[in-house]
Amino acid sequence: MIEQTLKSGWQQVKFGEVVRLSKVRSSDPLADGFDRYIGLEHIDPEDLRIRRWGNVADGVTFTSVFKPGQVLFGKRRAYQRKVAVADFSGVCSGDIYVFESKDSKKLLPALLPFICQTEEFLQYAVGTSAGSLSPRTNWTSLADFEFSLPPAEEQRRIADLLIEIENTSNEYDKLMRQASQLSCAFLGNVLVQKSPIVSLGAAVLNTQYGLSINPNDQGQYPILRMMNLENGLCVENDIKYVDLSSKDFESYKLIAGDVLFNRTNSYELVGRTGVYSLQGEHVFASYLVRIKTDPAKLEPKYLTLFLNSDYGRRQVLSFATKGVSQANVNASNLLKVQIPLPSLDVQKELLTQIEQTNMVSNATVTRRAVIAQMKQLLLARLAGS
Repeated sequence: MIEQTLKSGWQQVKFGEVVRLSKVRSSDPLADGFDRYIGLEHIDPEDLRIRRWGNVADGVTFTSVFKPGQVLFGKRRAYQRKVAVADFSGVCSGDIYVFESKDSKKLLPALLPFICQTEEFLQYAVGTSAGSLSPRTNWTSLADFEFSLPPAEEQRRIADLLIEIENTSNEYDKLMRQASQLSCAFLGNVLVQKSPIVSLGAAVLNTQYGLSINPNDQGQYPILRMMNLENGLCVENDIKYVDLSSKDFESYKLIAGDVLFNRTNSYELVGRTGVYSLQGEHVFASYLVRIKTDPAKLEPKYLTLFLNSDYGRRQVLSFATKGVSQANVNASNLLKVQIPLPSLDVQKELLTQIEQTNMVSNATVTRRAVIAQMKQLLLARLAGS
């Protein structure tokens, strides 16, 4: 922004003119009364709240002191967008800068974290970072960052709006966590009931490995791969295609209610499962296993819910064989997984409860997205763009 484009009452300033880099240190944090420390791993991208920390008593080499109200900014890998506001005292990593307003009459302290969240500031921090594997920005460069600062009354108005948006967003996050916990509780309630425990093989009709064929951007039939499983469903992300004979197509054609299990992936993602309910004619790739459930015993969505839950994943991962960069669970071992098998009526009731919970969660996600968009618009206004 150039001087001529400044709004009335706004002024062009350098970051270092209105912000101070705190250099307070503690050589013995425990003796100085600090019981918590913050590393970069404790700050979530684009989340101003500090939700995790470490205990100084467990041992720490950090010496940078921070106090409530100060802003913590991750100078290492600034593209991760780690900015947070402290609400307690402690020590933090040397890869975290501790900022504060030099003069609250010139820069409202409540506005500082949002300035650090503007796209302009973050891109500047990334652009002034040095180092290939672990790039770091530096205070000398950040101090030269120029931005337009509104008058005090406008600062307060913008800060109040942004704080309200932040609080609303946190409430939405809380509601989504509660919805997730409620779904887990519904499933847990079924699992602790006196339902028979059976091996999965006793409740399915058959399993089948997918096609070992190279997909293309064009072809006769869309083929689902391991990236096409999300949130317990089959989805059409980055869809690829294959050409098949009529016989092969009939052998690998997916039918509504088929369950696809990702048998090979990273250890964190192997075992991801989804129910097929897409429109059209799809086949499936070799890293997937098709499971056809016995309709008289097992609802496909109940199976998917169980395998994607912590209860199911612990079993699935116990059968995973680790390779250099990926893990594998073969169909034979998959059929050994022990699954609580209540009546179909109980399974359907559970699925209805969770579907209702998911409707609330999905509505919350939509509203949170609107709030996030409002925040970005305000940050853009703050940056003068």
